[in-house]
Amino acid sequence: MRPTMRHALTPLALLMTLAACGDGADAGKAGEAAGAAAPSNRTVAATLKDDRSFGTLERVLDNAALGDVLAGKGPYTVFAPSDAAFAAAAGDLGDEAMKAQGAAMLRAHIVPGALTRADIVAAIDRNGSGAAEMRTMANTLLTFSKEGDAVIVSGDNGARARLTGGETVASNGVVQPVDGLLVGPAPAAAAAANQQH
Repeated sequence: MRPTMRHALTPLALLMTLAACGDGADAGKAGEAAGAAAPSNRTVAATLKDDRSFGTLERVLDNAALGDVLAGKGPYTVFAPSDAAFAAAAGDLGDEAMKAQGAAMLRAHIVPGALTRADIVAAIDRNGSGAAEMRTMANTLLTFSKEGDAVIVSGDNGARARLTGGETVASNGVVQPVDGLLVGPAPAAAAAANQQH
């Protein structure tokens, strides 16, 4: 049985509370102070749209009608799977038949607040267990830990990914690229989508 999560949530919950108190500009300033790249004047939605490595994610975002959310005030941190991460997924989450599954997958990759990689590493380091957790917009938990210099994020279903590439501090949050999906479509839904093709 896993130990209680209450202590693991405290560092990141505090960060989320602080980030949620300000507007997107304040979130960008917090990221800049933590050593992140200077914030962009573009929203999270525009940042994802402009980055060609997130083409599939953008298609899923459009299909799930969540683009307006990520263009809104926020702040949000999106753990953004690359196109290569989607290639291994069962089913086409950008397909109209997979709209609900795509929306659920996206919410499981979004957390409230603007968190830079430095914020996440600091939370892991402060927590005695070597891990920190954060609740997503889908009410699932993401667990963050370090393996050498790499930051690993795990979904509560056991899926794992590494934070890769450079983060982007947007006007209303942060985009954190990851090399895998942290949740996938339900097997029955994926099978139904595959039968349609």
